[in-house]
Amino acid sequence: MKKRVGVGLIGFGTVGSGVAKILLENAELIRRRVGVPVELIRIADLDITRDRGIRLPSGMLTADARQILNDPTIDIVIELIGGYDTAKRMILDAMAAGKQVVTANKALLALHGEDIFAAAVHHGVDLGFEASVGGGIPVIHALTEGLAANSIQSIYGIINGTSTTFFLE
Repeated sequence: MKKRVGVGLIGFGTVGSGVAKILLENAELIRRRVGVPVELIRIADLDITRDRGIRLPSGMLTADARQILNDPTIDIVIELIGGYDTAKRMILDAMAAGKQVVTANKALLALHGEDIFAAAVHHGVDLGFEASVGGGIPVIHALTEGLAANSIQSIYGIINGTSTTFFLE
């Protein structure tokens, strides 16, 4: 069993700073629930001078996302930069490096989801994307695990934080 899980965060805006705050402030609770420490190792953002109201350990913040992608102590990369091209490149590079990936990027998955899911399978890594569905409501896990005996072929609909409507086939 792993002794700890290292996390790298790419994007330190409103959502990224919220994720960092949760990982740092709730580290002990997360450790108890997961069974191992989940440690935020590094955060990458283009603007590393703006105050986000979070006290970070020295050296944690960088403007170079490659420091996250190339760091062997980072197991999971969380992509929270939004957009298409750079976000897709970061996710694919993280997967190629054998890192698990989490994203909240709805637009990216809608446009490039097939390529990204295929890359996850090819590299044998997981892609967590529930944060991009239903405002973080854990609907994907409930459908795939909770309804495992059912034969769900596809999901269509609008699944976001304000209106959740979907149809199962």
